[in-house]
Amino acid sequence: MANIFGHLGVNDNERVFTSTVGQTVIWDAAQEYLARVNAEMQAVASIFIEKITDGFKERYKLPGGGYLQRRGADGRYGTVKAVGKWDVAYPLEDFGAQVAWNDVDIAYMNTLELSNHLQTVTIQDINTTRFELLKALLNNTQDTFGDEYQGDLLIEPLANGDAVVYPPVLGSQTEATENHYLESGYLSAAISDVNNPFITIVDELEQHFGTPQGGSNIVVFINNAQTAVVQNLTNFIEADQADIVYGVATERVTGLPTGMPGRIIGKCDGAWIVEWRSFPANYMLGLHMDVPKPLVKRVDPADTGLAEGLLLLTENEAMPFKGSFFRHRFGLGCGNRLNGVVMELGVGGTYSIPSGYS
Repeated sequence: MANIFGHLGVNDNERVFTSTVGQTVIWDAAQEYLARVNAEMQAVASIFIEKITDGFKERYKLPGGGYLQRRGADGRYGTVKAVGKWDVAYPLEDFGAQVAWNDVDIAYMNTLELSNHLQTVTIQDINTTRFELLKALLNNTQDTFGDEYQGDLLIEPLANGDAVVYPPVLGSQTEATENHYLESGYLSAAISDVNNPFITIVDELEQHFGTPQGGSNIVVFINNAQTAVVQNLTNFIEADQADIVYGVATERVTGLPTGMPGRIIGKCDGAWIVEWRSFPANYMLGLHMDVPKPLVKRVDPADTGLAEGLLLLTENEAMPFKGSFFRHRFGLGCGNRLNGVVMELGVGGTYSIPSGYS
């Protein structure tokens, strides 16, 4: 990896703690690097996260449906109200790391070695954030989080067939329960024009959020192990990152969504297909990009003085790297439980949580 302190004109082999540049300058450069990492992480996470809050619990609301009333002579309308509401809560956990070194390590450490330490921690932070994000979406069970200050909190998944009733789907006037954790009934190798998971996923989202002219802005994430069989579908339209037109008389993909983790490989039956190698094989996740995202991120209240994101903190301002540690406090839970459909490509009869995400 490149030395993140290169812009300071410090040689890779220069002793970081005896450098004429000074330890404070190196510390400030490390903080700038972490700020860039946090900004990039926030941009990618915004695909899945609707908002950041310091609240631990809320009543989530969506508008209802139905029809206007016909008024008779000298009559009055009946009262109406939005009926789409459910209770959700969000965890708040403390993640961190500490670079362990003694006085000999400090004396010999050069800027490249310190750069590698910092980048190792940022990679761990990316991996942790991604895991927590996917777990919040792929695990279909309610979880109890023991909050140190608020007591036990019930953390909800996407709509999972529990007793919560949601606003009527299009074409209906009746509130109903919903289950957005599906099993395909066929293995991934059997995906075909007959066994097409994208039709099911798109329909499940559009019945809640509508079907605009030209189609909805829906994204489906897949593992690269499913890429080849998906590309064999008749309705699959290939795309590359440059939006190249493949011929005068050939269909093309335009208006690709931006900021996606992974690689957009094309579009099929109303869904953008994103190949994401970090997504578990034999599972798919569909999201509607034009309605509130499913997840909410909880952070500490501002009046605590605990800042957001991955932080490099110190107990010694004169020699900041000595006794320094990394911290990232956050938690993720579902708010909009309707925006997200997870499909397991399997034949077990019911949805199974991916290994490692229970």
